[in-house]
Amino acid sequence: MAIRGINHAVLYVRDADRSAEFFCRVLGFRRLDDTGEMPRIHGAAFLRASKSSNDHDLGLFSVGDNAGASAAGVSTVGMYHLSWEVETLADLVTFGQTLSREGSLTGASNHGTTRALYARDPDGLEFELTWVMPTELLTDTDTPTTKALDLDADIARFGALTEARRTR
Repeated sequence: MAIRGINHAVLYVRDADRSAEFFCRVLGFRRLDDTGEMPRIHGAAFLRASKSSNDHDLGLFSVGDNAGASAAGVSTVGMYHLSWEVETLADLVTFGQTLSREGSLTGASNHGTTRALYARDPDGLEFELTWVMPTELLTDTDTPTTKALDLDADIARFGALTEARRTR
């Protein structure tokens, strides 16, 4: 028996409604308890990514406005970030512009075989948006690394609408 991948993530946030609104507005998630696909639970929200067929991709549970910031990676163990795949480099450009306008964008990296944007949600929890290079486009120079992201150069090399690799 083998693990196929991550099905969903669940986060404790100060205000599930506020976080749900952010993820829906900024990343295009859909709130399932607004559409009747899931029952509404006080203090919780369940979201699905626009291209997903999962029951839900993100669960959010309110812990209250007095909750402290996550100390994960500073003074406690915990999750560093979540990463969601996007289909094209054009998607990264669009999300980058949106996240920048929101004041949420915190970084952008070329990881050799992937391209990534990093951002924070309203509670400061980090997430990543990733474009995975199609296997047939990989060369010997595309090895794991971390360097500055140059989306214009990547679009010139791969095309803005080249779809990301689906399987590993």
